[in-house]
Formats: sequence, C-alpha cells, structure tokens
Amino acid sequence: MSCRLPVGAPGLCAACWSGITFLDGPGCTCCGLPFPVELEGENSCAACLARHPAFDSARAILAYDEKSRGAILALKHADRLDLVPGFARWLERAGKTALADCDLIVPVPLHRWRLWQRRYNQSAELARRRNVQRAFKVPDPARVRGKCILLLDDVLTTGATVDACARALKRAGATRVHVLALARVVKAWDVLI
Repeated sequence: MSCRLPVGAPGLCAACWSGITFLDGPGCTCCGLPFPVELEGENSCAACLARHPAFDSARAILAYDEKSRGAILALKHADRLDLVPGFARWLERAGKTALADCDLIVPVPLHRWRLWQRRYNQSAELARRRNVQRAFKVPDPARVRGKCILLLDDVLTTGATVDACARALKRAGATRVHVLALARVVKAWDVLI
C-alpha cells in the first residue's frame, strides 16, 4: 500500500508496517484522540469537555503523518483503488461498534467551498470554521430522520468538517452520528492533554 512491494494480501510490507502508527490504544471516548496511558472508565479529552462536538463518536485507524500520508493521498488524489481493500479491512476493524449501530453510511461530501479552499489555501482558522458550519445541508431529511449515521472521512484535522456534517444530519433528524476516518492529525501536545 505504501512502498508498492508485493505482499500476500492487500496491506503493508513489514518495514512499512513498523513505521505506521495505528490508533487502537486508549483515547477520548468522544473524538478518539489518543491518550498516552490507559485510564479507568470512559474519559473525554479537554477539547470535548470544553465543547462537545455534534457527533457521538469519532475513530480513526492511523495517525496522519509522513508514514501514512503517501498512501492516503494516493487513494484520495491518484485514484489508487488498489488501496481500498486494505483500508476497508482496517476501517471495519476500527469501526466495528459504530458499524453495528448504524443504519446508513454516508461519506463526508466535498463541498465546493472545500474545493476553493484547496485551491487558494485560506489560512484564517476562525473564518474556515464559520464557513464549514454553513457548508453542509441534508437535501432529503426524510432519509436520515430517526437513523443512526456513520460518516466516513479521509483525514480528521480539526474535526470542524465532520462536526458541521453531524450538526446538519442531526438538524435533519438523525438520532446519532458516528465518524470513522482513515487517519487523524495527532500533534505531540494533543496527546498530553
């Protein structure tokens, strides 16, 4: 999936596997932010305690870093569909609870504003968050009313996009919204919170 060496099943060679950071340890019960140590019971990170997101839970399978970036960008921008079976297997494992609970699986839509953002790389975080909050609308609320939704995303960065999607889905009547992503940005100081 990463270095393109042949392997027996869709996945990574031993060298690439050892460099990947899987996010399957202890973490925030809401957003999935990894914790450095196992804590008793269910615990939330400081950000979720300060402002609970609209989604009910979020999980990612990998830390988004220099080791995982290449394969994720290859799938996203180079149409490397050969990566899908490996990623799908990992997503299924990481999202087992959410998959069992959900009625619908919905991809995070690529809104025209996000296309513009990629092209011009707008830097103001506050303006970005405000624009993202207004970017999503559910065209047919009857399809999500009373349902548990699993939102699929490629990379969780700040969580603003999936939060905006979850808010739109809940305004349309969804009962719960879980998020499952290939990767999430994890900064060293985030893990210490």
